[in-house]
Amino acid sequence: QVQLVEYGGGLVQAGDSLRLSCVASGRAFRNYAMGWFRQAPGKERAFVAGIGSSTDYADSVKGRFTISRDNAKNTVYLQMDSLKPADTAVYYCAATRLLAPNLSNLHDYDYWGQGTQVTVSS
Repeated sequence: QVQLVEYGGGLVQAGDSLRLSCVASGRAFRNYAMGWFRQAPGKERAFVAGIGSSTDYADSVKGRFTISRDNAKNTVYLQMDSLKPADTAVYYCAATRLLAPNLSNLHDYDYWGQGTQVTVSS
């Protein structure tokens, strides 16, 4: 079992930066591929970024967001730069035990955090 807790959400202005953190409990964090998803009001949960043997990003965040991990701290990060109002959403961290997951497929993930709100004002 893995428990995930997200930190770092908040209210920022367009153009600002924000870094989200997701801390995982349990063992063998390094064996999990990790992902960030987001859900805006009235919309489905959507892929943002993932990190396994490689990294992957949604087209809408490429060049602005960076996913990284620190296995010694059981933590995955999402650095968000040049934020836009369209980035406003609840951001969720997820983990998968799959060896070769489709990082952008939310159904490939086994564990989810509770989410953290990111609001970008214009």
